[in-house]
Parts: sequence; structure tokens; C-alpha cells
Amino acid sequence: MKTIAIIGGGITGVTTAYALAKRGFTVTLFERQRYAAMETSFANGGQLSASNAEVWTHKSTILKGLKWMLKSDAPLLVNPKPSWHKISWFAEFIAAMPQYERNTVETARMAVAARQHLFAWAEEEGIQFDLKKEGILHIYRDKAGFDHAGRVSQLLAKGGLPRRAVTPQEMKTIEPTLAGNYYGGYFTESDSTGDIHLFTNGLAAAAQRMGVQILYGQDVTSLKSDGQLAVVTTFDQESSTHHAHTFDSVVVCAGVASRDFAAQLGDRVNIYPVKGYSITVNLNDAASQAGAPMVSLLDDETKLVTSRLGLNRFRVAGTAEFNGMNRDIRANRIQPLIKWVEQCFPNINTRSVVSWAGLRPMMPNMMPRVGRGKKANVFYNTGHGHLGWTLSAVTADMVSQVISESAQETSLAAGSARTKFA
Repeated sequence: MKTIAIIGGGITGVTTAYALAKRGFTVTLFERQRYAAMETSFANGGQLSASNAEVWTHKSTILKGLKWMLKSDAPLLVNPKPSWHKISWFAEFIAAMPQYERNTVETARMAVAARQHLFAWAEEEGIQFDLKKEGILHIYRDKAGFDHAGRVSQLLAKGGLPRRAVTPQEMKTIEPTLAGNYYGGYFTESDSTGDIHLFTNGLAAAAQRMGVQILYGQDVTSLKSDGQLAVVTTFDQESSTHHAHTFDSVVVCAGVASRDFAAQLGDRVNIYPVKGYSITVNLNDAASQAGAPMVSLLDDETKLVTSRLGLNRFRVAGTAEFNGMNRDIRANRIQPLIKWVEQCFPNINTRSVVSWAGLRPMMPNMMPRVGRGKKANVFYNTGHGHLGWTLSAVTADMVSQVISESAQETSLAAGSARTKFA
């Protein structure tokens, strides 16, 4: 099992390609766009946030969803139009609620472990991606939100992540530019931020230097496997021709497209596309640069996160929209983000704002699908939801370890068969 195809050139696909190349595999990565990280990995919130490891499978999520269903600018918006995919996903989401605590602890554990891989790779390859190790401050306007955060902190601690409660006065010391009145906050000093697009492209270049073949502009149209060989059929956008490629194994890292590819391979991976929005505020004057925060924030009430990307960019992202494969950027979803900036950071000029939307690949239990498929040469690293950037490095290492073990098993089995019939 030496030749491996990876489907998808976002953060999970590129980290998986890199991790496998480091283990000596011959890797080909297929990406339908002309460059890496052009879809969900293009302009996310930027947080490498173990402190955001709480899974959503909590009764409060259902209550908020029902309450906000008819509000077009709500942080959580569910299109009431039914579909079998949506119904099955929410049924499994509710069924996963008893695992809320366990999955939150496990997600925190993975997020903490991911840091060592990601930072080591960036240093080893000299990747510059506007990394800021300034921590993440969670802000709360009322006692109920603050108290819930305290309970979440206990779960995060079980996963190996310490964070501390801070008073409104301490919040002002941590981030002096933050305006408004708050009940309190929680500060995670070990969290950080960075530009996912810059990092993914930097790591893709490093992977190519290690021998990974990246085929851009290749739209994968079908996948097949007989358990020993995998066939990847692509449509080459430049030549307008179809090609069939054969590999020992395949890893699906295709974001929201992973569900359809899994079905072709005989697996059920019930990913739902959950749309998130972001704005990048260009800090074009000295007052805006001075008035934008250096410390990353997470506002639990509005479900918005922030990151400072270099001197002159401020990213705000969040919201969750259950509306199928809809990639439209809606003005009534962008305006609340701009308004939030103007309220919390009044010295920022919001005249120059770039809007974006991406589809997060979410599993019903909020846990990524990492590991083997039903067939011996099929693997998955997908379904990371809102934590793809945070978890990508560790899940890439996890799936590459599984593939290495599988290759060793295959090699041992082949050796045993040769000995038997010698």
C-alpha cells in the first residue's frame, strides 16, 4: 500500500498529504480548484482554539435553534424546508447528546495535541502565516453564559486544557480595545490564531518539495475500490478530458463532498454542510490598526470569533446556517458581523470589508471521521466541522498512523503467503 490518492486540497487534505509523505508514502493529491485552500479553508475565523472544543450536541443548541428559526440574522439559522439528509442528521445529532461531555473532552485532547504537530511543521518548513500566540478571550454578557462556561472549563481541563476565569477589569487589561459591558470572561493563554489559507498553501509547497504530486484543476467525478486497488476518475478542466488513475489506497478529505464519495465507496459518512460567514476588515489607517484587538476573541452569545492577521487585517467569523449546499453570501448574514465590529471596536473603520462564506463539513456527533472505511484500502479524514483548522494536524497524523499500520499488516500477510507457498 505505497501509492495513495488524497481527495481534497483543503487543510485536512494537505496536512494528510504532508504527514503521509513524512512516513515515506508516494502521494497524489487531487484538488478541483486551481490552488489549495480555496473553499472552506480560505477565510475562516483563524482561531487555533482548543478552548472552542465544546461540541454542539447540547440541549441548549436545540432550544436556540427553535427560538431563532424565523430570524434571518440569527447566529444559528435552520432552513425549515425538510430534506431526508437534514432530518437524518438532526436525528443523529439528538442521539449523540448523551456523549456531549465525553466528546467535548476528547475534542479538547485532540486540539491540544494538534498544536505540537502544526507548530513543528511550520517551523521546519519556514511557513509564515500571521501566527499570533496571544491567547483567546471568551466574553460573556450575563451570568448564565458565564456559568455555563465554567462547566465547560471543567471538561476542557479533563482534556488537558487549562483556562482561567477573568473579571471585566481583567478583560480590559488583556484586550484594552474591547468596548462594552461584560459580566466576565475566560482566558486561554495557550491558544493562538493564524491565516489558514497561508498555512495550507505553505504546507502544500512543502509537500511538493517532499515529492507529493498535487494535481490542481482536477474535479474528481467518481471513486471505486475493490479492497486492493482504488480508481480515481477525474475531469481535467484544462483539457476537458476524463482520466482514470489507479492507486493502492485512497483517503477522502473532501469536506462537504465527502458524504457522496463515501457512498460511492460503500460507506456512510453523514456530513451536513453548515454554512459559516466571515468578514475581513482592511485596517487601512493608523486609527483602525490601533483600535483593532491583538488578542483573539470568542463571543459566545453571538457565536462570533476574531483574529488579527498581521498589521492591517481583522477577521470576524461565525454563525451557523443549515441550508444545504447553498454557498450564497447573504447581506442580512454579513451585516450583523459588521455591526458587531462597530459596537465592540468603535475605532475601526469598516469602510473596506471583504465578505466570504464557506461550508463546514459537520458530522452529527461533532467528531471528525478519521480512520478506515469498510474496504481495506479506503480511509477518511473529514467532518471536522468548525474545528478543521484547530484539529487538522493531529487528525492527519492519526490517519497516517492508521495507514502505516494497515500497510504493515498487508506486507506481513503477503510475506506469510509467500512463505506458505514457497
